[in-house]
Amino acid sequence: MAIQLKSLDQLKLMRAAGLVVGETLQLMKAAVADGITTNDLDQIAVANLKKHGATPSFLNYHGFPKVICASVNDEIVHGIPGNRTLKTGDIISIDFGAIVKGFHGDAAITVGVGAISPEDQKMSDVCEESMWRGIAAGKVGGHLTDISEAIGDYINSQGTYGILREYGGHGIGTEMHMEPHVLNFGKGGHGPELKVGMALAIEPMITRGTHKTKVLADEWTVVSQDGSNGSHWENTNVICPDGKPFVTTEIDGGKARLGALGVEISNLLS
Repeated sequence: MAIQLKSLDQLKLMRAAGLVVGETLQLMKAAVADGITTNDLDQIAVANLKKHGATPSFLNYHGFPKVICASVNDEIVHGIPGNRTLKTGDIISIDFGAIVKGFHGDAAITVGVGAISPEDQKMSDVCEESMWRGIAAGKVGGHLTDISEAIGDYINSQGTYGILREYGGHGIGTEMHMEPHVLNFGKGGHGPELKVGMALAIEPMITRGTHKTKVLADEWTVVSQDGSNGSHWENTNVICPDGKPFVTTEIDGGKARLGALGVEISNLLS
């Protein structure tokens, strides 16, 4: 399948969806506390989708039963919200997507419940920064694996972490998952050329142990085989007609974090 290239008007719809995603993730982050259930977080997302007249990306996707993915501790991705109660010291990765007028936004954050271990905090910080390094590396005229190399090299420079092999980022637009698949490791200079109108969900997933995972009996929840905790960060990044990036799922479009890496964002979606 060809990679979908979006017009400026279509990118504006992706920004609208991305703002719903970014705002909802911030609401859920603020609610994370000892005693809250993962289903409580899901209901926050349900309410904010309704407020904005947006549609959930995840609900009923290949049968997924909830609006968010809530993955706790050794659960890395695709955890199903339920009655599990969060407790101080836990970490939770929250993944969420929304659709506005047929276009998707998709993002994820890792949040600590109260005081967490320094090791878990560092892992989350490394995962998040690697995402931003990957987004910054996605320049017009470059190649897809430039992003992969930037992510993997940063993670490996910060310690011994398992970078998930079976899961990665993806194209996004009129569907949540589209071509191309974006690995979080590898050598740069390969894969499709990066062009104006591309939209990619960049999402590193790492553990404090090895990269090996297994899927639980619910056929969704991905956990580390060695029981080590994990982290998942994601943003939807687009390449605007002026050749500059814009992170549709960040409230500020990625201005602060990309600016810190010397990358200027587009003003076409502001």
